[in-house]
Amino acid sequence: MNGRVRDVREVVREEMLMRDKILDVLKDGPKTVPEIAEAVGYPCHEVMFWVMGMRKYGHLCEDELTDEGYYKYRAVIKEES
Repeated sequence: MNGRVRDVREVVREEMLMRDKILDVLKDGPKTVPEIAEAVGYPCHEVMFWVMGMRKYGHLCEDELTDEGYYKYRAVIKEES
């Protein structure tokens, strides 16, 4: 990232692209938003948009609350019907 603040619409458009990257990071276990941001190389405020979108549509859920006040998120495994 070059440090510039991107338009929210630009960040939201990348959700489909980032979903697989974030789910791949969570294969190693639950992580906080800052941990996910570090792993994918994007700022926390952008990762928060993607995590909240993925949470809304059932791809992620909260796992535990850390002592620092961050939730750890884990991937939700969906069963085929």
